[in-house]
Amino acid sequence: MKLWMIVAMLAVSSPAYAQLGDLLKKAQKVQEQKQKFDDLNITEMEEIEIGADVSLKIRQRFGVVQDPAVHKYVSLVGTLVAQQTQRPKLPWTFIVLDTDGVNAFASPGGFVHVTRGALALMKSEAELAGVLGHEMTHVAHKHTVNAITKNKAVQLGTNETLSGRGPFLDQLANRTYEMVLENSFDRGDELDADKGAVELAQKVGYAPAALADFLTRLADRNKDQAEKNGLFASHPESKERIGKVRQLAGSKAGAMGATRYAATIKYPPTEITNIAVVVEGSAGLAGSSDKAKEAEKTKKPEEPKKGGFGLGALKQTVAPEKQSAQVSASGGARGVGPDRLAKGGANPNPVKVTVTAADLDSFKKGIA
Repeated sequence: MKLWMIVAMLAVSSPAYAQLGDLLKKAQKVQEQKQKFDDLNITEMEEIEIGADVSLKIRQRFGVVQDPAVHKYVSLVGTLVAQQTQRPKLPWTFIVLDTDGVNAFASPGGFVHVTRGALALMKSEAELAGVLGHEMTHVAHKHTVNAITKNKAVQLGTNETLSGRGPFLDQLANRTYEMVLENSFDRGDELDADKGAVELAQKVGYAPAALADFLTRLADRNKDQAEKNGLFASHPESKERIGKVRQLAGSKAGAMGATRYAATIKYPPTEITNIAVVVEGSAGLAGSSDKAKEAEKTKKPEEPKKGGFGLGALKQTVAPEKQSAQVSASGGARGVGPDRLAKGGANPNPVKVTVTAADLDSFKKGIA
């Protein structure tokens, strides 16, 4: 072969080879990005697993009211609302927490918590439906899951060596617990949850403006607080939210269910100045003993987990029963006052109730 032909072939083939190499590198990068996305893409079963873990932590922090009648009543209202959400087939679970603090929060997968203190401040089923509907919208619209998976620390964690799905989910549960209790929802998510609450309550047959009635009462309760405190009191501002809820509800009518509510929920509201709070530096639960405090002092700090999905950049959630007042959080309250630091009961065991189709049908007929 003549020399000029060889030179010509090399001149053509060298750029082509380099171009092919660039394409291969790009394809590999795309595959790596897809893998990262898949790693952060939480399945519904994993979401439920994370939610169950978070719910356990919440129950350990605040305790659970051991009253089947109250749990069934709340579950009936909640289940009717759940049927109108975009995710009616989730295993929705409704839990009444044993604390005077006014709070409500939902963890992923359908675990909805409302405190005894919040129930005491409500005046009707319609208000309960509004509060539950707000929390359920966070779940139905995956606000928490989406926020967690978009977290830069989580994304950076996928750059490290993977050692299994389990450690990854454990870390996500820790981060989710913090987010739910510290109210890390952004403004858009909170307003979206308010909108969902109004729409869901109306679909069931309740007065859609009842949520605004509750928020108004709550804002009045908290008016003398130097710091933001109480359910929905901080993000966005209460007055703005109340106005938007009333605007969304308009003049639409609906049932209040005040009589049935009063016949079932008999908790007296606790003045905000009388709410027992966790003492700074204590174990974080009502009834914590000096022995427990001493044990906490002498306990060696846990070694950080190695491997996993590399989420070490995320703050580890301390076991709820060992939280101090400085880190115990408020749940729905998203404030830093008495509701945030309210003491809870000592029994974290869930109260199992059964809600049948016949129960729901009968209950729905009584919405008036």
